[in-house]
Amino acid sequence: MPSGSIDPRADPLTFVDTNVLVYAHDASDPVRQPLARVALERLWSTRTGVVSTQVLQEFYGVATSPAKLGMAPSLAREIVQVYSSWPVILLDPVIILAASRLHEVASIAFWDALIVEAARVAGADRILSEDIANGRVISGLHVVNPFVT
Repeated sequence: MPSGSIDPRADPLTFVDTNVLVYAHDASDPVRQPLARVALERLWSTRTGVVSTQVLQEFYGVATSPAKLGMAPSLAREIVQVYSSWPVILLDPVIILAASRLHEVASIAFWDALIVEAARVAGADRILSEDIANGRVISGLHVVNPFVT
């Protein structure tokens, strides 16, 4: 369930996968960073971005890992706080069990199935992700890889 209510809007909601957030803060990737930032800026301006607790946890882990972004924990925490102002889907047992079924029937990784189920619960129309096949439709959600030009 979202921590805040999701208002109906003219623009469809977009669920953002962890990799998009990570690339937006990864100065070592001069190709993906600006593409991720443009996609996120669009979602900020239209107020149509959605994330889950999984995305926020994964971002913090990658951001603070010395082998990944190597960000100071306080900075990573600030970024998590900023994205917590979006609707955040809390992963509960119902979502986990639904994702386990989707993992079986859609032949996608369990972690990606959690993303899809959280996006479905949020009422999103699409998912921004590099990890799930671009153009694929899963449970009525369109997957868009913002790094494919």
